[in-house]
Amino acid sequence: MEKMPIKKVVEGLLKLQQHGESATLLGIGPMSKNCVQATLELSKEDDYPVMFIASRNQVDADELGGGYVNGWNQYSFANAVKEVAEEIEYDNLYYLCRDHGGPWQRDKERNDHLPLETAMSLGKKSYEEDIKSGFDLLMIDPTKDPFEMGKVIPLDVVIDRTVELIEYCEKVRKENNLPEIGYEVGTEETNGGLTSTETYETFIKKLERELVARGLPMPTFIVGQTGTLTRKTEQIGTFNFKNAFDLAQMAKKYNVGLKEHNGDYLDDVTLLEHIPSKITATNIAPQYGTQETRAYLHLAAVEQKLMEYGLIKEASNTRETLLIHAIKSERWRKWMVGDQKNLTIDQIQADPVLSNEILDIAGHYTFNDEEVKEEIEKMYNNLNEHNIDGNRYVIDYIKRPIRDYAECYNLKGVTSRIIENSI
Repeated sequence: MEKMPIKKVVEGLLKLQQHGESATLLGIGPMSKNCVQATLELSKEDDYPVMFIASRNQVDADELGGGYVNGWNQYSFANAVKEVAEEIEYDNLYYLCRDHGGPWQRDKERNDHLPLETAMSLGKKSYEEDIKSGFDLLMIDPTKDPFEMGKVIPLDVVIDRTVELIEYCEKVRKENNLPEIGYEVGTEETNGGLTSTETYETFIKKLERELVARGLPMPTFIVGQTGTLTRKTEQIGTFNFKNAFDLAQMAKKYNVGLKEHNGDYLDDVTLLEHIPSKITATNIAPQYGTQETRAYLHLAAVEQKLMEYGLIKEASNTRETLLIHAIKSERWRKWMVGDQKNLTIDQIQADPVLSNEILDIAGHYTFNDEEVKEEIEKMYNNLNEHNIDGNRYVIDYIKRPIRDYAECYNLKGVTSRIIENSI
């Protein structure tokens, strides 16, 4: 299938809305190669486009620190997705997307309180690698400012930095004679200020004026706050249908789609509300990492039983290794609430209940650790001896929540519907 620019896909979705149809695309965090395969298999089976939304912590240039997912940089990530697509004879539309690109979007850059000029330069370097490696959509998010923590960054500052970054990206794209790419602007973070419909429209209008004046493209998506918020392994937000509907209609006036972030762990009622609310896309990431961790723990429990039955001599240490590495990663801190963010590793290790909670939250950050990979491989070998295909189970287990979302989001056959509508 010939690659349709992501902007055309979103325009196709907006056209479907005019004909009484609606669907919400999935932006999926590429938490592992297994997650990539699960996503592409479902996309192929049910005929809908998918977006892989990689944060800078997950996938980035080697010189900027690389990524925790498989150690991927932009090129190895793009190649890995392509390899999976070829292996399964994928015949639909997938898009490589930068989630939260820009200055201070790597944890280390923010923690080091890099000055603005340095942070912008590193953000631009990351975007340059995105563009050259074939990314289709770049989120421009200059709202993570370590010098303005807890404050709402002035809208004009957000717009100035957004326009500067889009202008740079377009310059790189044109210099390398590459096809058009899409842009995503705004943020779900409250320090970005886009929490009301009034501010949202002010942002769109001012941004449009600045982009048009420079001959730059309008964005494909604008992120808006719909009430969703992910913490630990739960959805602690409350979906605001009216806000979502109003934001979607406002974005549509500018031929732009509303993008929702923090869409993890939503119940079916809320998922089904997305269709009449006309949200064009939702991002989900940590839920699928947690889902994969749970799959490994299920397999480890089976392996233990096989050892108890005397069917294998030595079980792997998958569960304990995942647990130790998850706790020591300290990446769970961003998902905790209240004083739990400041707990020490010793405090967590002394509390079995909290330790298990951390494993559930942060196990996926450790999948690329050598010790973890060795134990999983040993577990797979033990299970394979008894006709259990562990890797297939993991992929299928990840597919379960993705399928739930796709069904509620009316995605089946969307690629064909968009193509038919555009002819």
